[in-house]
Amino acid sequence: MKEDIRKIGIGFITGRKSFRHVLATYLNSWGDKILSVRDSVELSLFVAYDLEYNNTQDKDYTDISIELSEMLSSIHFINRATIQAESLALRKEGILSEHEAALFFEKGYAGKRNAILYSAAKQGMDAIMFLDDDEYPLAVQKENGAESWTGQEILSTHLASIDQAHITCGHHCGYISTIPSIGFDESLPEQDFRVFIEALSNDVVNWEDLRTLMQTGGITYADPEVLSGPAVEVPQSGNTKFITGSNLCINLQDLGALNPFYNPPAARGEDTFLSTCLADNTVLRVPCYTFHDGFSAYASLLKGVLPQRLHPITAGSKKVNARFYAACLGWVRYKPLLLYITQRDGYEESVASMKRGLEKTLPLLCRYFDNPKFMKIADELDKYSGNVEKHYRDFETTKVAWQKLVSYLGGRRGC
Repeated sequence: MKEDIRKIGIGFITGRKSFRHVLATYLNSWGDKILSVRDSVELSLFVAYDLEYNNTQDKDYTDISIELSEMLSSIHFINRATIQAESLALRKEGILSEHEAALFFEKGYAGKRNAILYSAAKQGMDAIMFLDDDEYPLAVQKENGAESWTGQEILSTHLASIDQAHITCGHHCGYISTIPSIGFDESLPEQDFRVFIEALSNDVVNWEDLRTLMQTGGITYADPEVLSGPAVEVPQSGNTKFITGSNLCINLQDLGALNPFYNPPAARGEDTFLSTCLADNTVLRVPCYTFHDGFSAYASLLKGVLPQRLHPITAGSKKVNARFYAACLGWVRYKPLLLYITQRDGYEESVASMKRGLEKTLPLLCRYFDNPKFMKIADELDKYSGNVEKHYRDFETTKVAWQKLVSYLGGRRGC
């Protein structure tokens, strides 16, 4: 990176009113450091926001206090209108086709991450760090039966290693899984729930890890050895180097070595699909944690309230059940493409196995959660497995679109 001033972007994809509180928490946690390194580091904020997600208004994101604004070199707000304008400009200049632009800047999480990635590169950032609006710069450990909290130096930890990597990725604690704690009984036996989870299992969700997690009430605690240890290289596991979409920093010095985000329509997994493109990249896991408030139950942490005990998130409430159902839809929508990329030879049998598992267990889920919509998961599997080749072509086209943008930005970075 440049020897004089490092230009670092901070990227948020958000649709929650709590965004400004999360931003304030991060910036205030860096406050003294920002002042001490002003001669060598400039921070810029990139916010891609969605007004439809939670019925919000522009001012819920753009009304940032003067005190916070003064910590930043520049602020860039990205909404649907700005994305459409950028897409149109790129098409008019002949940089991207209409199809390529639609895929790269699609309406989901991947499109918003790509919009931030592109904007940060265009503005001459040396690196872009992605943070989520439901993750906080805290690590929670279990000590003597009570929770012990530690503030995390997210920014400085990533910056200490990003020069030596294409990507740095931190750790996560708290409520990482969106699967609530379930009391198994004859209406939903543990073995049947295992069949359901194995049908949807992926790089993040698998039965053995989930079973262990459920024994701790669904709470993941920070590992003190990780916190005191060095950055370590993420190994290749099959076709992937596992990363997450937040607590993630991407080095923008060699744009051609990078790949964009992608997810099938209305699915998630944009970080997972990027993970399948990292064989030639150096990826470092760095020693910092963010606390994932996966069920939005601990917003008080943003006000400095540190609970002595975290409670299991149990199935039953409409909010928790709806969150779990939405997660299941997201998983089943992206698993066919993940299988197609990573296990092409056994793809048909894998999908058939998923269908058998869902056929057996979905009626149980419908009764247990009192939600007949769970049967839709089987329909979604049929739909997304039927379109898997198209989604794969779209993924490859998104990569082509990025390389065209890289060539275009070669003469325009910093403008």
